[in-house]
Amino acid sequence: MKKWLMLISLLFVAMLAACGEDSSNEEGSVDIKDMVHDYSIGSNDDVSASITSQELIVTDSKNNETTHDLPEDEFFVSIAPFIETTHPCANHSLTGCQGEMVEKEFDVYIQDEEGNVVVDETMTSFANGFIDLWLPRDKTYNVKIQYDGMTAESEISTFENDNTCITTMQLVK
Repeated sequence: MKKWLMLISLLFVAMLAACGEDSSNEEGSVDIKDMVHDYSIGSNDDVSASITSQELIVTDSKNNETTHDLPEDEFFVSIAPFIETTHPCANHSLTGCQGEMVEKEFDVYIQDEEGNVVVDETMTSFANGFIDLWLPRDKTYNVKIQYDGMTAESEISTFENDNTCITTMQLVK
């Protein structure tokens, strides 16, 4: 009887420990966001990483691919404002896309279709020339980016299968 009680107690403790290891969506989202940021700033030279509207795709040097689901309520988008040079892009390559305007300060203003201001701040592009944003999903936004007296405006959306790479925002006077 004592052995059975001990076995049941051990199983109960193991079950509690397993439940404690299960991370919530919010915790997982933070980890994914950190991973995306690390790839964006170039701190992982031995892999390539791209991001779709639904997942982060990481490929190692042996061509092994790992996918990570993105948060259900947030959409990743990376914008490369430009003056002269851009490239066509739909799904952002965190480790491969290169924008023209490296480490420049931009005034970024984003408003949703109801008129709510989602972003209104000065942001600095990364060494890859992109500005990374996490926006609420399933919405349409008006984006205005200003730099040195020039402005770019565009409408973007964050629905399933929308582009995560915005390379069409040309700054003009």
